[in-house]
Order: sequence, then C-alpha cells, then structure tokens
Amino acid sequence: MLENPRSPRVRAVAKLTKRAARQETGLYLLEGPQAAREALTWRPDTLVALYATPSAWEKHQDIREAASDAGVEAEFASEAVIEAMADTVTPQGIIAVARQVPTSVRDIFADDPKLIVICEEVRDPGNLGTIIRAADAVGADAVILTGRTVDPFNPKVVRATTGSLFHLPVAVGIELADAAGRARSAGLRIVAADVGGEDFVDHRGTLAEPTAWVFGNEARGLDDDALALVDLSLRLPIYGRAESLNLATAASVCLYESAFAQRAGNGPE
Repeated sequence: MLENPRSPRVRAVAKLTKRAARQETGLYLLEGPQAAREALTWRPDTLVALYATPSAWEKHQDIREAASDAGVEAEFASEAVIEAMADTVTPQGIIAVARQVPTSVRDIFADDPKLIVICEEVRDPGNLGTIIRAADAVGADAVILTGRTVDPFNPKVVRATTGSLFHLPVAVGIELADAAGRARSAGLRIVAADVGGEDFVDHRGTLAEPTAWVFGNEARGLDDDALALVDLSLRLPIYGRAESLNLATAASVCLYESAFAQRAGNGPE
C-alpha cells in the first residue's frame, strides 16, 4: 500500500492538476468512482494507473469487476495519499491516471458529421465540461476546442463531463478559422450563439441541416473576427426577467434544438 503522501510517485500524480505537468507527460488525472468507471468501460487502454483506498475498493464492486475485465490492476493507497493526489477537497477514495488521447480534426470531418460543437475561448472549466456532457447527451459527433479554450484534461473539466469525455471525440490545437473552413467544406452550416444575433425562433427550421455550433467566451462572447467566419448568428430569447443565460445552459438549449430538428424527419438521412 502507498502510505507516504510526500513520496515522489504521489507528488508526480498530484502535479497533474497543473497544465504544465499534463503537457509534459501527456497524462491527466481522473478522480472519483464515476470517472474511473467510465474510463474502465470505454477507454481502459488509456489507463496507466489506478489507486484506491481499501474501503473504496470494497464499496465499488462494479469497478473491481470492470478493472478485472480490462486487465487493470489497482494499487491500494491510504486516505492521506489519495487526498495528496486529488484536486478536490473531499476525494472519494479512487484516483486514476490516464493518457491524453485527443482526436484529430481531420478524422472528425472524415466521418460525415451532422452536428459539431466548436468552443472558442471558453475559459471556465465547469462550462466546458457541461458543454461536452450536453454534446454527448444530444448525440453530437464531436467537440472542437479552438483559441485559448481551457484544457479539456483539466481536472475540473473532466469532473464536469461526468464521463462524457470518453464517449465522443474531442479535438484541440486548432484555430477557429481552420475549424470553420473544414466544417463548411464538409457541408455544415456554421451557426454562432450570440446575444447580438437574429431571433432563434425565426430560424429553428434551419437546424435540421448539418450544423456546427460555435460558442464563445463567457464574458465577451465572440469577437467580430469570429462572427465573420459564421453563416448565421442566433440569440436565445429571454421571456422572463433574467439578465442572461449561463453559457453552458444556452449551449445545451441550442444543441437540443438541433438534435430535435435533425431527428424530426425533416433533416438529412
């Protein structure tokens, strides 16, 4: 059992909460039973280490069975060690380390996508994780992160996806202009969510077409250069007294509208 929270091995895992360490190693941190369960189910090939307290390991029979099926061995660690590794204040007794496996943008557009999410300079980890989760829920084909969007392997992003990070392709390291060009070449209409756009309700019919949604920065939205790259800008109406919608909430509404339209029998086969 790992018992020394100051050991080099434990410190190496703890450093993965920092972007520099993730970039240097190509690894990232998974915290809690839900993340471990999803990784073992969908991408066990990416796991390089799995740590658990004896009590957490005993509690989660499904994780024990999934690890056994995947040929992944867990190593016992004390609660102090798990706390030292974790990014959260109250970890749940299970920590995993996995290899980063981002998808290439070329591969995304080679698969004839119908619904793509492009995040341009989304900075809040919770928002990005929730958008990835929503994209997964609506059956989107992929998520593309452009500009200075937060690292998808940030521990807070990973937690907010609740496992969706393992369910659909996520591409990084591309500029918005390139992503928009590829989307347009693949036959997708590029639609921006923007408070200065046209009324969403007036254009709901167009969402049955293959669509690449673009969501911008939480505070500034999309700048003029970004908006010049899109085919259509839409704003969600506010019927009540709310000043605005949270980015992740607005993105979820937009994506579900596209999913409904594309599955209503009016969209492409």
